[in-house]
Amino acid sequence: MIVKRAEENPILKPTIIRAWEAEGVLNGCPVQKNNKTYFLYRAFSMPHYHDGARANIITSDIGIAVSKDGISFEDRRRFITPEKAWEKFGCEDPRVTKLGNKYYIFYTALSQYPPGAEGIKVALAVSKDLEKVDEKYLVTPFNAKAMALFPEKINGKIWSVLTVNTDKPPSKICLAQFNKEKDIWSESYWKKWYKNFGKHSLPLQRKPEDHIEVGAQPLKTKYGWLLLYAYIRNYFSPRRLFGVEAVLLDLKNPSKIIARFEKPILTPREYYERVGIVPNVVFPSGAMIKGDWIHLYYGAADTTCCLAYIKLSTLLREMLGKNDEVKLTRFAENPIISPQKENDWESKCVFNPAAVYLGGKVHIIYRAVSEDDTSVFGYATSKDGVNIDYRSPNPIYVPRESFERKSPNGGNSGCEDPRITKINNKIYMCYTAFDGNIPRVALTSISIKDFLQKKWNWSTPVLISPSDLNDKNAHIFPEKVRGKYLIIHRVGYDIDYSYSDTLDFKGETFLEEQRWIYTRRGWWDSRKVGAAAPPIKTKEGWIMLYHGISDDDGAYRVGAVLLDLKSPTKILARTINPILEPETSYEKEGLISNVVFPCGNVVLGNKLFVYYGGADKVVGVAAIEIKKLLKALKKAPVGI
Repeated sequence: MIVKRAEENPILKPTIIRAWEAEGVLNGCPVQKNNKTYFLYRAFSMPHYHDGARANIITSDIGIAVSKDGISFEDRRRFITPEKAWEKFGCEDPRVTKLGNKYYIFYTALSQYPPGAEGIKVALAVSKDLEKVDEKYLVTPFNAKAMALFPEKINGKIWSVLTVNTDKPPSKICLAQFNKEKDIWSESYWKKWYKNFGKHSLPLQRKPEDHIEVGAQPLKTKYGWLLLYAYIRNYFSPRRLFGVEAVLLDLKNPSKIIARFEKPILTPREYYERVGIVPNVVFPSGAMIKGDWIHLYYGAADTTCCLAYIKLSTLLREMLGKNDEVKLTRFAENPIISPQKENDWESKCVFNPAAVYLGGKVHIIYRAVSEDDTSVFGYATSKDGVNIDYRSPNPIYVPRESFERKSPNGGNSGCEDPRITKINNKIYMCYTAFDGNIPRVALTSISIKDFLQKKWNWSTPVLISPSDLNDKNAHIFPEKVRGKYLIIHRVGYDIDYSYSDTLDFKGETFLEEQRWIYTRRGWWDSRKVGAAAPPIKTKEGWIMLYHGISDDDGAYRVGAVLLDLKSPTKILARTINPILEPETSYEKEGLISNVVFPCGNVVLGNKLFVYYGGADKVVGVAAIEIKKLLKALKKAPVGI
C-alpha cells in the first residue's frame, strides 16, 4: 500500500505573532467551499491568566484557514472560542461536515479545570458560510469526543459517529441517527440513547488496554463508508503506539461492518511526529477524497497539522480481500534436512540454510549445532531443489579463528547463518561469527572449481564488522553498483547497507551502517527485520526477501521488497502481508518456536525456491512463481 507524507509537512505550525495559536496547532479538519479548502483546527494559546481557573493556563480555541490546494493555508483567524459555561476552558478538535446548506462543526468542549471526564463533552457550532458561527449547542450530556456527521442522509435520517467515554475508558466508537436536526442537540434524545449506548457501538477495540477514537469524518466510497480512526495500542503504558486504522461500513446501514484494516496505516516516524508537546503522536482528524487518493489530515505530536496521502484503491482492495493472497508453497515432504543423532556435529539441530544453483544442482550450506552448542556448516545437494541427493557426512566449514571459537565459559559459539553469493569465479560467504560475546559478520570465499569438487579450501575468514556492534544477517549483492560492492547487513533492528571498493578486507576496515529498511510499528515486522538472502534479478527490479519479527507474538515471518535495478538501495515496493509464516508443527515447535528463517533462495524455471530454517531445528523449502510475487509487489508500492 502507498502512504506518502506531504513533503510540505508540517503544513500548519504555531506562530508566536498570534498568542491564541502560539504554542500548537493540531488536529485539523478540511471541508470544500467554492473550490477552496477551508481548514478548521485546534490552537493552543500562550500561557495566560484565566480567572475561572485562577491560574496561568494554556487554552484551546478553534482556528480556520483557507487554501487553494489543501496544503498552503492563509487567512488564519479565530473561529470558535469559549463563550458558554460548558466550554469556558477550551474548544478542541473540530470535525466539520457540510450537510445541505449548512456546515456542522462538532468539537470538544471543556467546562472544568483541571479537566475531568464529566467536563469533557461534545459541542456543535453551525455556520452557513464559514465566515461566522450562527448557532452553538452543547450536544452530549455525558463524556464524549470526536463526533462527525455523515455527509448525506441515509434512509432519510441524519447519521453521526462519535466516541463515548473517551475519558472513562474503555471508549467506544458509536453511531447515532436523528430524524431531524434538533435531535442532534436534544438532551432527552441523548439521555435515552446513552442508556443503551453499547448496542450503538462498533466492535473495533481488540484489547482492553487499547484506546480508540473517531478520526476523520466518514468518506463515501462505492464499497461503503470509509472511517479512518485512531487506534492506540497499550494506551496506558509507556509503550503506547498511536496509529491510524480503517473500517468500511455498509452504505445503507453503517452499523454493519463490511471490512477492516487492522494494521496501522500511519504511525509516528518523522521528526515532527516524534518530537513536540506530546511526543510520538499521529492523530487523524479529517480527510477528503481526490481521485484515487485520500488526503488524510492529522495532528503530529500535538503540535502541528500534517497531511498524508493514502492510495484509496489499494486500501480498499486489501480491506475487501480483493488482492490475491500471495504465499510460498511448502514442499509436501518438508523438512528436507533434519538433525542426525549419529553425527555429533549436527545432532541437536540443522537450520538457516544458504543456497546457490551451480552445475545443474542446488547446493545447500546449512547451520548445524552439536549438543555442546557449537555451530558449524553442513552441506547437501538437490537436483530438483526439494529432494536431497547428497548430504556430507562431515561439516564443510568449522570455527578456525579466535573470534568464532568457544570461550572458556562455554555456551553458544561458532559459525552461524551463512549467506552465499556467486561473483565471477568465486563464491563469497558471509556468516555470523560468535565467540560467546558480540556476534560479528565474517567473510570467506572459495573458488567455484574447488566448491564443485568438494575441496573445501575456504579462505581465511576476516571480520568485516566492528568489535562493538552486534551485526548479523549479511550478504553481498550479486552485482556491483556504480563500480562498488554492496553489502547488506543488520545492526540493531533495521536492515542496513554498506558500499565497499573491494572484497579483500584486511580486518582493518569495517562495514558502514547506512540504515535502510525499517520495521513497521504495529505490523508483523514491527520488532526487527533482517535480510534473508542475496536478491534475484528480474526485469522489474531486484527481489529481496527478508525476515521480520512481530512485537505482538514474537514470531518470525518472511516478506519481500522490490529494489530498483540501477539503484538497488531505492525501495520500489514492499509486501503488505507475510509470504511465509509459521504454520506447520516443524515451524512452530523446535529449539525456538514460531520461526521461519530463510538464508538462501535460487531460481529454478519460473519459480523462486526459498530455503529456510524451521523453529531453529530443521530445514524446509518453499516456492512461488516469480511472476506472482512480482504482481503482488507491484500492488504494494513503498510508503509504509
